[in-house]
Amino acid sequence: MTHPTSRRARALALVALAATPLAACGPGAPPAPERTDVGVQLFQWSWDAIAAECTDVLGPAGYGWVLTSPPQEHVRGTPWWTSYQPVSHRIDSRLGTRDEFAAMVGACHDAGVEVWADAVLNHMTGQDEPGTGWAGTPYTHDSAGPFGPADFHRCGLTPTDDVQDYQDVAQVQTCELVNLADLDTGSPRVRALLTAYLEDLLSLGVDGFRVDAAKHMAPQDVAAILDPLPDGTGVVQEVIRGAGEPISPEEYLGNGPVLEFAYADGLAGALGGGSPSVALDLGSGPGFVPSADAVVFVANHDTERNGSTLSAADGAPYALAHVLMLAGAYGTPVVHSGYAFTDRDAGPLQDADGRVLDARCGPAPGPDVTRVDGDWVCQHRWPQVEAMVRWRAVVGDAPVVDVWSRGDAVAVGRGDRGLVVVNAGDEPLTTVLVTRLPDGDYCDVLTDTPDDCAATRVEDGRVSVDVPAQTARAWHVGRTG
Repeated sequence: MTHPTSRRARALALVALAATPLAACGPGAPPAPERTDVGVQLFQWSWDAIAAECTDVLGPAGYGWVLTSPPQEHVRGTPWWTSYQPVSHRIDSRLGTRDEFAAMVGACHDAGVEVWADAVLNHMTGQDEPGTGWAGTPYTHDSAGPFGPADFHRCGLTPTDDVQDYQDVAQVQTCELVNLADLDTGSPRVRALLTAYLEDLLSLGVDGFRVDAAKHMAPQDVAAILDPLPDGTGVVQEVIRGAGEPISPEEYLGNGPVLEFAYADGLAGALGGGSPSVALDLGSGPGFVPSADAVVFVANHDTERNGSTLSAADGAPYALAHVLMLAGAYGTPVVHSGYAFTDRDAGPLQDADGRVLDARCGPAPGPDVTRVDGDWVCQHRWPQVEAMVRWRAVVGDAPVVDVWSRGDAVAVGRGDRGLVVVNAGDEPLTTVLVTRLPDGDYCDVLTDTPDDCAATRVEDGRVSVDVPAQTARAWHVGRTG
């Protein structure tokens, strides 16, 4: 696999979309896809589990990159957010050791999958009482790892030094975010230490970074931390757009792409009671960054907890949202894959010492599976999602064409290479559609198996489709009947 540099230094460095599938792996097997631009956030997966998943699933399915949880030493505790309270920049956490992390990167690369790490640069711990981190590093609220009291902001703008007013740029970027000790990222010493941490991860083979809480750092501070990194280092920044707020994602685009939260919000509206046709217009109007600067998602670890987007608990609409995201051409998609919870603070299942147990997917992951707290949901393995990753590999960068909608149903073509129909309604859909697929018989990749293809006929640029309620159908030129 090649790793071309992006059009902008430190922008999203991902492999190009495939134009054609590879040859079939064997009799009856589906084609092995080229790499796509699709990523998967394996939230709170251990390094050993990610290594196995890259080898067994992500590589064969055509995923282009995997996003890990923060790899640095953190405070002890069971909640998920302990991973986001750094104590030092040692690569030693409840998800695994430095050696295990390096081995995971190597395994993923061998499978053709890039590795991106969630990088917490804005802050250190949020603890008021002194303690000892996962790897034995002592800390206080204003002293952790290489940082001492002089390396943290004291904004003095609110009674608690916490952010209270998001209309005040100084508060957002220099006060503490929910008591998390805010690093003075304007300091050359702090910047150098943060850059050194990222360089250490690059030395282990990491391909890119998700910059956590980038909105809470001035864009020039983020730039100064990233500037020394090699050209082509992947970057995506977490900058949540707030209505009427003075800080916007556009201010950060000079550093690389951003996570486009407005897209996930729009999908939630389109599949949560609105019209699914709206999903295909997301990104085309104001309030969105350009497609090349956007990383899009249905949900992530924050939004599935605060209820601002769809989540796995929504079942079929959540699955259909993924189908539409992967069928569209706006942004670079990333699939969130986490675990079931009822307590929003609950962490993944851990052993007696606090180490996260390796993720294990059930025999048939999907939207209809009954789960209990701690079960791995494995959204990236859901049939609808995995099949659409392969579909996306085949259609490549073919343009969006032949968009059709009626009520709660929508169809979209990608040039002469693929067609998708989504029926989000409560009644079956039967209709005839115009398509640019060449005449012939095609297998529905969302329901047909490699050994069982109920061929769908395209003739004279038209195709008759029958789509049950709350399901989707998809065809591409790589699976003909």
